[in-house]
Amino acid sequence: MHNSKFANIENIHSRRKNLKINPQYFTGAVKIKEMSSVIKSKEQKVYYVTFFGSKTKVHSHEGGQILIITKGQGNLSLYKKIGKGKKEFSIKKTHEIKLRPWDVTYIPAKILHIHGSINKKTVFSHIALNSYPAKNKEPKTTWFESDFKSKVTSMIR
Repeated sequence: MHNSKFANIENIHSRRKNLKINPQYFTGAVKIKEMSSVIKSKEQKVYYVTFFGSKTKVHSHEGGQILIITKGQGNLSLYKKIGKGKKEFSIKKTHEIKLRPWDVTYIPAKILHIHGSINKKTVFSHIALNSYPAKNKEPKTTWFESDFKSKVTSMIR
């Protein structure tokens, strides 16, 4: 029996084009496909992200983020902010986890973190679900330059 309610279901990944991204947010090549506009979600933004031997710079999201790993080997590191500066402050790595296909991880809102390929020769992909911090308020990401070890030197605009 055919249910017309589902007649227009399609593969939302295949019809999306790559987003134009700010290369300052990453350490190398990345492709991002935005899928939220197809599903018209009011609860989260959905992206398919592929890292070509690269990773994100230190950043945080206003709402929580779920990562569903789909390809390759990756890494997720969480950081604690030390100090009261908004653009310059110290950081300390609090958690690090290796990521493999079909791992699922959750990053709470406002937690500084990085994620991406485990090394410069590895392709790594994930689906990112970025939760809205409040009803009808799209999630924002704040990006930072850092040494990835102990110091944030500036905010990236």
